[in-house]
Amino acid sequence: MHDPGPAFRALHRPGDPFILANAWDAGSARMLAALGAEAIGTTSAGHAFTLGRPDMGHVSRDEALAHAEALVTATPLPVSGDLENGYGAAPEVVAETVRLACAAGLAGCSIEDTDLPGSGAYDRADAVERIRAAAAAARALPRDFVLLARADGVMTGAYGMDEAQVRALAFAAAGADAVYVPLPPDMAALAALCRAVPVPVNALAAGSFARRTRAEFAAAGVARISLGSALARATHRVIAETARAMFDKGEFAGLGGIAGDAVDALLRDGARQ
Repeated sequence: MHDPGPAFRALHRPGDPFILANAWDAGSARMLAALGAEAIGTTSAGHAFTLGRPDMGHVSRDEALAHAEALVTATPLPVSGDLENGYGAAPEVVAETVRLACAAGLAGCSIEDTDLPGSGAYDRADAVERIRAAAAAARALPRDFVLLARADGVMTGAYGMDEAQVRALAFAAAGADAVYVPLPPDMAALAALCRAVPVPVNALAAGSFARRTRAEFAAAGVARISLGSALARATHRVIAETARAMFDKGEFAGLGGIAGDAVDALLRDGARQ
């Protein structure tokens, strides 16, 4: 069996971050691969949009894993799955999700501490136990697998940065290979997190952080920069703006785009050979 885990793990270098290019279908994955991505991530929101559903807890585990497997087969790059809260509260459910993620060919996955479909967080002890179970499952797999634990409470408003750092440290102690606190207050808080935890840190290039450069993330000690749903939302912004111009004003200038043969070339170049 091909093991994408070692190559994916090797990309995680604190202070020299790679960009995890979050794709929402095989075509976007292949374009990103052709344009220079070193690894692909799924995006739960971007995937949900393709199904005509809202983000956060509206896609089943079976659907998410089938989608992830489609991205795995689309390109030769390692793929990490955005597997939300592991699709259940119980630690044994999260552990089974990790095993199924490996079977789908993923190089790793992220598990968050949000009690979906709401925005509240699991109690800290429960959140840590869920990551402990996920890590135990990952270490028992027949190949390498990179488990990232997310402390999402700063982004959702469930708790502050101090609690997020405590959780990140506890997740690392429970066996997580990397940690992720989406959208901390500022770059200084992100740098403090990177100094505090003993494992690689993922940062999200969204909101105010989308105006930061890779060099700034590197200086903060980040190992991985993910896009989340930002690129998928950017494509939906183009749809919305162009459609409003068409339907409200009868204007079609926004339809100008990349040439079809250029897209075809990128899809070809980014495909698994």
